[in-house]
Amino acid sequence: MSVRRVVPNVRSEAVPESREFYGLLGFEEVMNHGWIMTLASPSHPAAQVSFMTEDATAPVAPDMSVEVDDVDAAYAAMRESGAEIVHPLRDEEWGVRRFFVRDPSGQVVNVLGHR
Repeated sequence: MSVRRVVPNVRSEAVPESREFYGLLGFEEVMNHGWIMTLASPSHPAAQVSFMTEDATAPVAPDMSVEVDDVDAAYAAMRESGAEIVHPLRDEEWGVRRFFVRDPSGQVVNVLGHR
């Protein structure tokens, strides 16, 4: 299993203002579902940051997202380790397969793979 990208998820009620602010630094909008918007660097597309008001289909908003090439293997590894699964593995309507797990410091990590 390998990591494709890591994206901080910033909770914000000022999503449009964040798009404008980070646009001044060169970021461009690459995804917007209303409740979550992701900005990326045009020259380094894996350099991203997401702003979210909430998570529309999970019980908590994650602190970060980690995209892996094999989300099922990551889920199995986390379950075997005894890590706390905060949100079970599932396919989301917007094309990702994901689960949430709590890290040792208490941060909630959204582990995902694109289908």
